[in-house]
Amino acid sequence: MTDAAPVPMPGDASSPPAAAGADTSGDPAPAAPERPAAVPLLAPREGVPPVIETAEALEAAAAALAAGTGPVAVDAERASGYRYGQRAYLVQLRRAGSGTHLVDPIAVPDLAALAEALEGTEWVLHAASQDLPCLREVGLAPARLFDTELAGRLLGHPKVGLSALLEEVLGYSLAKEHSAADWSTRPLPEPWLRYAALDVELLVELRDALEAELREAGKLAWAHEEFDAVRDAPAPAPRVDPWRRTSGMHKVRRPRQLAVIRSLWLRRDEIARRRDTSPSRVLPDSAIVAAATAAPSLGPDGLSAVPAFGGRGARRHLREWQAALDDALALDDADLPVTSLPADGPPPPRSWADKDPDAAARLAAARTAVGQAADRLRMPAENLVTPDLVRRLAWEPPAALTEDAVAAALTGGGARPWQVAQVAPLLVPALHRTAADAAADAAADAARHPAPASSDEPAPRSAPAASGQAGTAAGTVAGPRRRRPVAEPRSSSGAASGSAPSAAPLVEPGAAPAEPAEGRTRRRRRRSRQPDTARLETGDPDMLR
Repeated sequence: MTDAAPVPMPGDASSPPAAAGADTSGDPAPAAPERPAAVPLLAPREGVPPVIETAEALEAAAAALAAGTGPVAVDAERASGYRYGQRAYLVQLRRAGSGTHLVDPIAVPDLAALAEALEGTEWVLHAASQDLPCLREVGLAPARLFDTELAGRLLGHPKVGLSALLEEVLGYSLAKEHSAADWSTRPLPEPWLRYAALDVELLVELRDALEAELREAGKLAWAHEEFDAVRDAPAPAPRVDPWRRTSGMHKVRRPRQLAVIRSLWLRRDEIARRRDTSPSRVLPDSAIVAAATAAPSLGPDGLSAVPAFGGRGARRHLREWQAALDDALALDDADLPVTSLPADGPPPPRSWADKDPDAAARLAAARTAVGQAADRLRMPAENLVTPDLVRRLAWEPPAALTEDAVAAALTGGGARPWQVAQVAPLLVPALHRTAADAAADAAADAARHPAPASSDEPAPRSAPAASGQAGTAAGTVAGPRRRRPVAEPRSSSGAASGSAPSAAPLVEPGAAPAEPAEGRTRRRRRRSRQPDTARLETGDPDMLR
């Protein structure tokens, strides 16, 4: 399979510029060019390739890829939410001079020929950390990596999904209607295969455009450090007590009920693994929590009375669920799970002000410094340094608060060299902050920017202006917002209690004296509450609605 002519970029067919020397002096100033509409990417250049399902077809694809040039675009499709685990059910590859290849790793589990053909080649993936684990399971791992999603983050693009980046950078729109499909389906429908092929259709072109942006922004070396970190990241350690992540278990507090959740979760995981089915499709978390909540009052075969176990899927394994419940209820108290595990790291920041006010002040200052630096560098703060690392340093800073010590702590926490160079100088003053510093700054800020007068306290009546005009109405609150006049307590004589009588304002001869502001307000309120009886009697339609 060979490449056709390159896909034309949007704007290639734009109108030609005016000829040199043309007289445009009388023309109005040209408007800023509008961004052309995105071009829908509907089909691969060479059509949808056949799925590779035999060793012979895999050998031919490997030879074609080895003869190609430049980076290779790689993607994988999983069956998340349908199958147990995160294995790859389709691998897509595209390289210049080779075309696109769709490989079924279920039909052809030995992909050593592909690994050999791609040895030393740069791989281009989007959100590589999601696909690399399942690609490693089938024996594929890159020597060099370019992650287009991570490049978009470092460049500060507002949206970094593949479709959004293709539209913003290259001007193409990509449909994502099959991203959550069950890719374990066999045979795979043709629309799904077309979608899978399009995922790698322009991935190398996107990589080239983003690399140019990174070079112009002075961030290309930073990006390579990030790509290497993703490529070399070890597999995450198995989670301790994964059953504690059951959705809704915050409603359960008693150790015996926690034992029910643990027992049901482990039995569900065993069944899901045996059936190669997503655990949530075997039994939802809500049913596990419902059983734990009702456990103290359940007798033998009591699960059948729990509504969450009335569905066909739950009843299919009802005996196993009941056995797991009985096992939990029969445990000795000494074998019950603890209500919570020891924290791995600092406590939640919301509690810092009470537990350690100085640490709270350090964290606030560190977050501000990192946020300002991220704005200046035009990237998300979490890509400049992980929030977890900032929290750990603020909670337990190095003994010597020097730039070298902070840099060593950042490096020990997994920060890359470019991140250390950017962040360490900013964190040193932040980690010197104390609660007393924060309080002093807050007091100084309050002195510089006093709060406006509260509407609960009437402002004092101002004296009439020298020009003879009346002063501010009594009780009106000064400030940037206009407020309704606040009535002051008045004495039996009608004057405001506790204040000297003010001179009556000047009026025209024969004119009625001015009504006090608060009187006018009361009169308006009374009028607004009374219907217009004359309009009602004449049948005014506006009044009869």
